[in-house]
Amino acid sequence: MPELSRFFGIVIKMIYMDDEKHHKPHVHVYYGEYKASVAIDGELLAGSLPAKQLRMVSGWLALHEDELYRAWNHAVAGMPFDKISPLA
Repeated sequence: MPELSRFFGIVIKMIYMDDEKHHKPHVHVYYGEYKASVAIDGELLAGSLPAKQLRMVSGWLALHEDELYRAWNHAVAGMPFDKISPLA
């Protein structure tokens, strides 16, 4: 599972050809023992994260929406995608 970004102990990854379970563009987020699937629009699809980290992820998703959709389109086609900076 390729890593998209990493910031403040949060790791964001995207899986190739991962469009069947949630049927929505999303990322996989890891923070300590927490794991979650979060839609690019910020909706928590599965798992859990502490409230502060979920807000940070949601803000990061909003800042990088165009890059994330581009990465998602590549990933579901099985093509490599670029990492995304943790900064705006």
